Amino acid sequence: MGENRVRALDSVSLAIQRGEFVAVQGSSGSGKSTLLNILGILDSADSGSYTLDDTRMDNLSHRQAAQYRNQFIGFVFQTFNLIHHKSAVENVALPLYYQGVTRRKRNAIAMQYLERVGLADRASHKPSELSGGQSQRVAIARALITKPALILADEPTGALDSQTSEQIMQLFKEVNREGRTVLMVTHEEDIAQRTKRVIHMRDGMVISDTASAEPVS
Repeated sequence: MGENRVRALDSVSLAIQRGEFVAVQGSSGSGKSTLLNILGILDSADSGSYTLDDTRMDNLSHRQAAQYRNQFIGFVFQTFNLIHHKSAVENVALPLYYQGVTRRKRNAIAMQYLERVGLADRASHKPSELSGGQSQRVAIARALITKPALILADEPTGALDSQTSEQIMQLFKEVNREGRTVLMVTHEEDIAQRTKRVIHMRDGMVISDTASAEPVS
């Protein structure tokens, strides 16, 4: 920034094991989103290394990064990032399109995932016809359809009311119990305490890394 050098992340060293359920907290500008982008292979660090499933993620080509993302990672965003002109089932099926799955097969699989999140009756609805909670459940179904080992969620309950947030957290806990690793950025303390481990960041650094104070129900 001009002559000022800003360290979005500063000497961060983390190990997240398969099957963990982790929350990352911190104020705006603390480095949470940059950390999530690096873990999601959307950004790369200026120095240091990131290893995913025993493979270094440094210096990948755009094509290689896309392949690893599609193979290992499911993304869930606060703003849902659904394609507005596609139906719920088409949105959920989209990751399988990039894997070369036929339309009939990917839509059939997408219906199974919509059923799992309780939205089979909304399969033909466009995002504009869904509530915020329904849109987030569609986004979660889309994140799960490739059976990724790692789910990265950026403020997934930030735009939802408390009752809907509870439903979304129950979905994430169910996914975690199946063995998937879930890492969630959240500014909500009560949401963070529903996970198993809470990492706090400030000024690009990890200032605490502790087990959650409350049991995961």
